[in-house]
Amino acid sequence: MKLFALLALVVLLAGVQSQKDPKLVPDESTLLRLFEWKFDDIADECERFLAPKGYAGVQVSPVHKNLLYTATAPGLWERYQPMSYKLVSRSGDETAFRDMVRRCNAVGVRIYVDVVLNHMSGNWDNAVGTGGSTADTYNYSYPGVPYDHSDFHPYCILNDYQDPEIVRNCELVGLHDLDQSQDYVREKLIDFLNHLVDAGVAGFRVDAAKHMWPADLEYIYGKVNNRNSDAGYCGDSSPSRYQEVIDLGGEAVSKFEYNGFGRVTEFKHSEQIGYAFRGNNRLEWTYTYKPNWGLLPSGDALVFVDNHDNQRGGGNAILTYKTPKNYKMAIAFILAHPYGYPRVMSSFDFEAHDQGPPQDSDKNILSPSINADGTCGNGWVCEHRWRQHANMVGFRNAVRGTEITNWWDNGNHQIGFCRGDRGFVAFNVEDNDLKQTLQTCLPAGTYCDVISGSKNNRAHLGAELVVAPNGEAFSVRLISDDDGVLAIHLEEKL
Repeated sequence: MKLFALLALVVLLAGVQSQKDPKLVPDESTLLRLFEWKFDDIADECERFLAPKGYAGVQVSPVHKNLLYTATAPGLWERYQPMSYKLVSRSGDETAFRDMVRRCNAVGVRIYVDVVLNHMSGNWDNAVGTGGSTADTYNYSYPGVPYDHSDFHPYCILNDYQDPEIVRNCELVGLHDLDQSQDYVREKLIDFLNHLVDAGVAGFRVDAAKHMWPADLEYIYGKVNNRNSDAGYCGDSSPSRYQEVIDLGGEAVSKFEYNGFGRVTEFKHSEQIGYAFRGNNRLEWTYTYKPNWGLLPSGDALVFVDNHDNQRGGGNAILTYKTPKNYKMAIAFILAHPYGYPRVMSSFDFEAHDQGPPQDSDKNILSPSINADGTCGNGWVCEHRWRQHANMVGFRNAVRGTEITNWWDNGNHQIGFCRGDRGFVAFNVEDNDLKQTLQTCLPAGTYCDVISGSKNNRAHLGAELVVAPNGEAFSVRLISDDDGVLAIHLEEKL
């Protein structure tokens, strides 16, 4: 009996770890958020750029039929207001979605879907569902599921984040709050997730998880099918998941209530890294992180510099593409540091908080144009294509399985460290230049700095670093007005 219980525990723990680990393609370990891209464009990008650069997976915007607010241009928030669970959105229909998943899987880039399980659309004037059906939201009727008033929590306004019952049972900004404790609602949500699994997705980003009871989510997750073997998955193949829990401290709902059954988005890390690369937090603190930051364990955290919400309203700490030098350093850091599982943001340019994606005169999403230098046009920022970001994805893949060694700092805003014997990085957030002889832990030779350039056969247009036989760099130089970061690894040795 004791042996049986022990084996059951081992199986349970293995299942939990599988659900926390988004890495499904060997040797790759970076997720990408292609925010509001069309499915056909995502498939093209998987084949022409993401697979060659070593990105492991893509998080796509919600794929369900959503509310449209026809009085204005498409807004940022519409995709997060479900009308039904039919796979049709402004990114494409189900045929385009399945084709995208198939094409990306074929080149080793997995797809993760942003799913909305907490609520349906809210009460809005002149609202219609994608595809043209009227949104009769006033009486909580969603015939496309179907849901009626009995499937929702009793009406109340979410007006107190210090009361967990209000946070989880009341309407977030007027969005009708589903009651996930009901068997019927659970059945519909499980069917939706299984439909996505059948299409070949690797897992989910669960929107607004803090607004649902942990026990309800755990039940729903436990009923979702294993990943589709036809898509190349095998063994213990439970879909992975990372749950949106905004926990910056001081509220009743904690991220530590959700990390037992999936990764959790670590918003506190995003905030503190923003402070660090603005020169507020000292970089030396990031060696092991200050205990009072209150971060999740590394294996439970999904880390990022910014996401589609906090890049618009996250306060002065959050770094975005609008502050490019600091942003590039911060992205390089989360890809160099072993803490958490990293996700890179790829945005469209915006000026207004609720501004939707680039669109034509008929309100159709524009495809990103690809310029001769590899950057994007048509209103798309495409941070994932920036040389510094894409090359650091390669760095992270090259140093996989290693930990930080030979840490150096100046007691303030200059640091350097090795990743085992496979890579070395240095950062300078000061106005003063960094000029040091530092231990790189790498074999002797000349290495390409992947921040300033890329190796092309044996040629390199960027900076180079010479490593002595004892592993020391003859001179690490980071001038205050350059990119502020230097990175080398074994695969970039000349």
